[in-house]
Amino acid sequence: MKELVATNNLVTISFVEALLNDAEIDYIVLDQNMSVLEGSIGIIPRRIMVVDTVWYKASQLLEAAGLKEELSTR
Repeated sequence: MKELVATNNLVTISFVEALLNDAEIDYIVLDQNMSVLEGSIGIIPRRIMVVDTVWYKASQLLEAAGLKEELSTR
């Protein structure tokens, strides 16, 4: 698995999920429940992960949607 996006912005997460679903790219969102531990202040970013073999396709999809600055460099 490779990190595609890491953000605290719930709108961005929702948009990325919609794009990936429409493109039939499987993904997983990590750290969704960390807000319980951090006190719901949103300091731990949620990470959207995809399989290594589709990372490039997913990153191209996000770039085309204007989300290039949201892509992880990890």
